[in-house]
Amino acid sequence: MESHEIDYTIVGDDIQLVEIELDREETVIAEAGAMLYMEEGIEFDTRMGDGSEPDQSIMGKLISAGTRALTGESIFITHFTNRSTGRKKVAFAAPYPGTVIPIDLSQFKEPVIVQKDGFLCAAFGTRLSLHLNRRIGSGLVGGEGFILQRIEGDGKAFVHAGGTVIEKTLKQETLRIDTGCIVAFESRIDFTIESAGSLKSMVFGGEGLFLATLQGSGKIWLQSMPFRKLIQAISPYGRNIRKGSSSILGNLLER
Repeated sequence: MESHEIDYTIVGDDIQLVEIELDREETVIAEAGAMLYMEEGIEFDTRMGDGSEPDQSIMGKLISAGTRALTGESIFITHFTNRSTGRKKVAFAAPYPGTVIPIDLSQFKEPVIVQKDGFLCAAFGTRLSLHLNRRIGSGLVGGEGFILQRIEGDGKAFVHAGGTVIEKTLKQETLRIDTGCIVAFESRIDFTIESAGSLKSMVFGGEGLFLATLQGSGKIWLQSMPFRKLIQAISPYGRNIRKGSSSILGNLLER
């Protein structure tokens, strides 16, 4: 189905949110719990499914909800609709600090593949589904990149990333990336996970045991600070715990 046309504004610099302005009877869909605020006149309804297939059977909705559960997301999607006569705003924010990436799906001939926790919200009519990595073995061994989300349609979708976002367009190229730093990529790009190198590099290199490889032509979006790295950086048992007290003054204040 044709997606609703929505206007939006990205608010903030390092910790962003997206504010969407809806005309009468326009709808935006979002992850459960992503709503930050909404103006009077907007009504919301929680459903199993994105609404892109109005005639979908109950069994189809259950299957759709089940596949979303596999990605670690809520089985429900919230629909926000402007029921007033004037234009109204609703805003969404991700559960951890980062950047909001607007993606105009009409600019891509094929679906866009998104990390399993990356989808934030989209215009009504956008279809969300499960995407399984074709290289099942590498996905299972690598621990990441096996279960992903597929978004497709002709409207605007919004994806969340941690830290700074890097956009690249590959032209029959190969790029090797930390497995957690991939946010999204065009489905025509081949995505695999492979070992980081020699045993010595894997154990002492500090880059993890596996790297992701993106190969082909198309657009990709990367993030500088995936959530797992953020947790490691601020963990009381992480390797950064003593960096703030590395000076003589810091050591004295600790005592």
